Amino acid sequence: MTDQPPSLHDQPVHLGLGATADVEPLFTGDLSWYEGYVARHGGDGAEGRLVSMHTFGEAWDVWEVHPNGHEVVLCVDGSIELVQEIDGAEVQTTLTAGQYAINSPGTWHTANVDGAATAVFITAGEGTQHRPR
Repeated sequence: MTDQPPSLHDQPVHLGLGATADVEPLFTGDLSWYEGYVARHGGDGAEGRLVSMHTFGEAWDVWEVHPNGHEVVLCVDGSIELVQEIDGAEVQTTLTAGQYAINSPGTWHTANVDGAATAVFITAGEGTQHRPR
């Protein structure tokens, strides 16, 4: 009997210094999971990347920003409308399977979803902030 490989939905991956890749503990989505992530990998600073996959059935209820690095958003199923705040204006970009967008450092962003959509996020998470939508 062989072990099943991890699912990116359940166990994100940390890409770290020295071209390392570490499988993370089961994703709970709560603040304690993120606090544990920072404790495990905070030493990688802005160069560390969290690779995760999430499925959404509705629009996000928050805006977020990653001030210390770029974030890649890759749609893998369905359609997701990425909303970025650029120069005081909201810019919408609709992504379908295989398409991606990049959130530049300091770009506030959120997303709209009509139906269901799954996306992979490659995030420079150090210093991430949230605000209500």
